Amino acid sequence: MAKTYDVLVVGAGIVGLATAYRLLEKRPSLKLAVVDKENRVAAHQSGHNSGVIHSGIYYRPGSLRARYCISGYKALLPFCDEQGVPYEICGKLIVATREAELPRLEAILQHGRANGLAGIRRIGPEEARAIEPNVRTVAALRVPQTGIMDYVALAEAYRRLIESRGAQVLLGSAVREVRRNHRLEVIAEDRTIRTRLLINCAGLYADEIARLTLPGHGWQILPFRGEYYSLTPEGCKLVKHLIYPVPDPDFPFLGEHFTRLIHGGVEAGPNAVLAFAREGYHRTIVNWRELAGTLTYPGFRRLAVRHWRQGLMEQYRSWSKPAFVRQLQKLVPAVRSEHLQPGGAGVRAVLCSRKGELSDDFVIEEGPAVVNVLNAPSPAATASLAVGQHIADRALTQIGD
Repeated sequence: MAKTYDVLVVGAGIVGLATAYRLLEKRPSLKLAVVDKENRVAAHQSGHNSGVIHSGIYYRPGSLRARYCISGYKALLPFCDEQGVPYEICGKLIVATREAELPRLEAILQHGRANGLAGIRRIGPEEARAIEPNVRTVAALRVPQTGIMDYVALAEAYRRLIESRGAQVLLGSAVREVRRNHRLEVIAEDRTIRTRLLINCAGLYADEIARLTLPGHGWQILPFRGEYYSLTPEGCKLVKHLIYPVPDPDFPFLGEHFTRLIHGGVEAGPNAVLAFAREGYHRTIVNWRELAGTLTYPGFRRLAVRHWRQGLMEQYRSWSKPAFVRQLQKLVPAVRSEHLQPGGAGVRAVLCSRKGELSDDFVIEEGPAVVNVLNAPSPAATASLAVGQHIADRALTQIGD
């Protein structure tokens, strides 16, 4: 027999769980459930990221990314203190290695100031080396707000609070179909669920879930794998905080960088290569249906024409460890191949239009009895409490009293 809820959230990643938590904060009487195809929370993007608490320095002033990041950051740290989620505010350097990068470095500084970040400043090579003795730079930005944390622990904290308020987190249950009757009927592998409102926070499959309720939305998610190396104990001695390059404004990724981890160790990476499956965490994993969907999508072909050079270089570094090392040596010349050992990987959901335009901001589209979170880019984890609040507000507007 089908169970009936006021709200069903599809996706037990950080955004879906934060949305459920915010909904129950505002309206504790809601009958609410979160459903996910995996047997654990934060199984994909939420649990495969680098664990960085983002400051908001990169994001265009006034954008949803900037607004959510700043307000979400302010809410996140007290929440972590209260719930015992481990984090550390260690700061980072954004490093210009060539004079040609200085205008972009200045633009990032101005974005950060416009977004209200206090204490960020440009520093010279000597001061940069006082912070990171092994870095090579002509100038750098010191960003004291950046930190590191355990995002899986954050997701578990959200889950714990959701369940303590009487809601359910239904794991191991993939959504297959959505029917519109008097209420929405969501057909999953092992159950049928009726709901007044569906909130789609399905991450890498958000576009496919959206097509079940808004078939003409036109967007498609392209999966890009980010591959990491872990530094050996000797290599870890070369990095004290977080070290980032000045990003290429024409390429939608930040570039390879060094990241300290909250439970110890340092990661180097990621690159950004097309994944052959939406959950393709290794280059040998291929889902032929999903790969065909990517390659035949007009937006991907247009994107590939514009960025084929960068794409080839990313693929080259994926297969060539020496090439990956040379990229890292632009930041820290002392890094050697023997300092790197195979690490993990994540797959990022990149939302693309049929014209080949990548969305660089949150995309949330509504229909009758549905809210689709089609794009929740970085800093979604850092900003999860703010993003969840926004989605919850929109959901409650649809539900009414």
